[in-house]
Amino acid sequence: MNRTQIYLILKNEYYYYSKIKFKYQYFFVKFENIMIKLYPIFLLFIFFSNLHCQRNETKIENLQNFDKQQLHFGYYLGFNKYNYKLDYKLNPEYETSIKANSGLNVGLVGDLRISDYFNLRFEPGLSTNKLDIVFNDRSLFSKASDSLRSIKSTYVHLPLLLKFSSKRINNYRPYIVGGISTSINLSSNQNSPEDNKNNVFRVKENNFYYELGVGIDFYLQYFKFSPSLRGVFSLKDELIPDDDLNSPWTGNIKYFSTRGMFLNLTFH
Repeated sequence: MNRTQIYLILKNEYYYYSKIKFKYQYFFVKFENIMIKLYPIFLLFIFFSNLHCQRNETKIENLQNFDKQQLHFGYYLGFNKYNYKLDYKLNPEYETSIKANSGLNVGLVGDLRISDYFNLRFEPGLSTNKLDIVFNDRSLFSKASDSLRSIKSTYVHLPLLLKFSSKRINNYRPYIVGGISTSINLSSNQNSPEDNKNNVFRVKENNFYYELGVGIDFYLQYFKFSPSLRGVFSLKDELIPDDDLNSPWTGNIKYFSTRGMFLNLTFH
């Protein structure tokens, strides 16, 4: 075997192992990238696995006598999304649309124990939100800006609710809640002499609702945490019509009432 043949053999071997090396480098780079992406998921999986094991091993009930209190208090923070339900005198060619935005809730909770499963709750609070009413029949308006009305509202919300709780399961207790409420709209413009001709959309200051919701009580080491989701539905017409009976804004509206959704985080 001469020197040239040995050189060719070594050269072929070099290219062969270089290709293998490249394939392995590519594989490990891909593997590393996948692991970097999956690492947080693995950490969360380990954390919740340990939490589940500890719960199964210990099953320690926190705040065992909390629900035996005759009266206790708390506070809540949360979000709301108000909307309006519209009924028309005549079916319009273009329906009015509502663009709802999220608002904020804050308030206090007073809870009166009636029995092991029933509680009476009073939850006075303050809610703020903003929504846009879009009148889509543009032929009724000379200016495009007249087809939009923005309503900013601040409510003093006063619900009286009956809470029915299930049997406690370790440190969890689902419940349903329902009742009636009233509110005072501090931004209603009810007493304003101006109407939509002057860009003032008027609604009534006082309103009445019925409410239905669900939630879960979590018994933590030092306090009870209760997230809940609740629907709020008005029982009355809230619209104050414009002075002009043929107003393009309110002339064809027969019934105008609030519907809302509350997501509250309550701390007892």
